[in-house]
Amino acid sequence: MSQPVTSRQAGLPQLVLLLIGSCMPVLGAVLLSPVLPRMSRYFADTPGADILVPVILTVPALFIALGAPFAGAVADRFDRKRLLIAAMVAYSVFGTAPLYLDSLQSILISRVFVGICEAAIMTCCTTLIADYWSGPRRIRYLGLQTLVTTISATAFFALGGLLGADDWRTPFWLYGAAALAAIPMAILLWQPAVAAHGTRQPWPWRVMALPSLVTVGGGVVFYTLIVQLSYVLDGAGVTDPAAIGGITALMSLATAVGAGLFARVAARGARTLLVVEFVLAGLGLLLIFATDAVPVIVTGAVLTGFATGLLLPTLVTWAVGTLPFAQRGRGTGLWTAALFLGEFLSPLLVGALTAVTGGLGASLAVLGVASLVLAGLVAKVLTVPTSSLTTPGTGPS
Repeated sequence: MSQPVTSRQAGLPQLVLLLIGSCMPVLGAVLLSPVLPRMSRYFADTPGADILVPVILTVPALFIALGAPFAGAVADRFDRKRLLIAAMVAYSVFGTAPLYLDSLQSILISRVFVGICEAAIMTCCTTLIADYWSGPRRIRYLGLQTLVTTISATAFFALGGLLGADDWRTPFWLYGAAALAAIPMAILLWQPAVAAHGTRQPWPWRVMALPSLVTVGGGVVFYTLIVQLSYVLDGAGVTDPAAIGGITALMSLATAVGAGLFARVAARGARTLLVVEFVLAGLGLLLIFATDAVPVIVTGAVLTGFATGLLLPTLVTWAVGTLPFAQRGRGTGLWTAALFLGEFLSPLLVGALTAVTGGLGASLAVLGVASLVLAGLVAKVLTVPTSSLTTPGTGPS
């Protein structure tokens, strides 16, 4: 375990590095989307390729959900900094593996390890933000984390399409950036001083139960239009890839605006914000269901994007903001697992609902109603005194 540092104050260099690390799971989630058709053609003779190729994109999210609690346990028990650096280097190794792997099955296995590394990276980055800062700055930087990752998703999607224009393997080179980022992390980050206390505390199951359950629902809502909007637009007659890309970028911009607004409204507390966010997201999905008119669909997508951009920092700040240092890694791991479980389940739920209801629009309407119901449950179950987002957590500030 590295020696805890007692006299350093985190600043812009540490924040930038932790935000860069936070973008790595986003890189894994969206970078390959544009090259999936090329991969499908390349592996057309491989049995089950029509199923295995899309799974290459989604399987990391499943293993983030499975691995994040264990990553949090390691971060609490041993060392956040060293786990982060090791995960960044391993992420580069496994992320670039498809450059030389020729078997679809071996590529899929490498993506499993990418997900495990992403679990450790996301857990450590979020935990260290909560460790290094407290109070209003912690709230502001957790909101900035969502803002930066949202913007990076749009950039990575475009970059993946550009790099994969000639060869589907080329985008995998970008995973090497994580190893480069690990070098300044090793120099400029440190294990927080509270780790010197060595206090062992139990898992925060009771404290994290409600935030984790709500976060699963939030993950489902957040990811729904990221996956489904292009299909909705196609069904409404918008088939030009540039037009679809522009509308998707507009929704991403709305998500970024919501995330950027979080610090200004955080004082209203988790209960109020969560209710508003789930209501707005639900109304946006219902708007999309209600019409084939493209301007109305765009309005619904922007409304949902804005709501989910505000939703993610609300959830993470509510979940981990008051945890003591000795439990913060595990609490963050549980929250990360809940978020990515919701994201993994989202397309599966939409697919199942589409099969039952007979149409994508109807399945979005069901999720819209579910979001409104979740808003009502939050309003009923979550009490104001326990829902503050502004109470500083214990630990370094």
